[in-house]
Amino acid sequence: MSDIIAYTDKELDLLARLMRAEAVGEGNYGMLMVGNVGVNRALANCLDFQNIRTITQMIFQSPGGFSGTSSPLFQKSATIKEKELARQVLRGEYYHPATNALWFYAPTSGNSCVANWYNQRNAGRYKNHCFYEPDPGVCPPIH
Repeated sequence: MSDIIAYTDKELDLLARLMRAEAVGEGNYGMLMVGNVGVNRALANCLDFQNIRTITQMIFQSPGGFSGTSSPLFQKSATIKEKELARQVLRGEYYHPATNALWFYAPTSGNSCVANWYNQRNAGRYKNHCFYEPDPGVCPPIH
């Protein structure tokens, strides 16, 4: 399977670190879905993500980037396993409900996902993260 977006070794490490920082508590599947959202943002070229074409631009987008970049979990280099998870999403493997998602957040403990977030509809929830995707026709197909 070929990659769906070009990336450098440094960007592979950055994406793996972001996935860990945002979702390590949700296991491999949760980290893969965070990776899906990141790759989708770099591919979308719509809404808040126009002219975001690289993994580096996506991770450090401001405003609108990821809070995980300020986590101590983001600061250390990625492990071999974390890099393999990042490679999976860079090859185009998608995991529902993050398949077309451009946003995610974790509601406070015990709370449900809101129906809309950043004017996008809820695509579903996995453990502590709610995923949101644009309505059909708002963005070109993300993948």
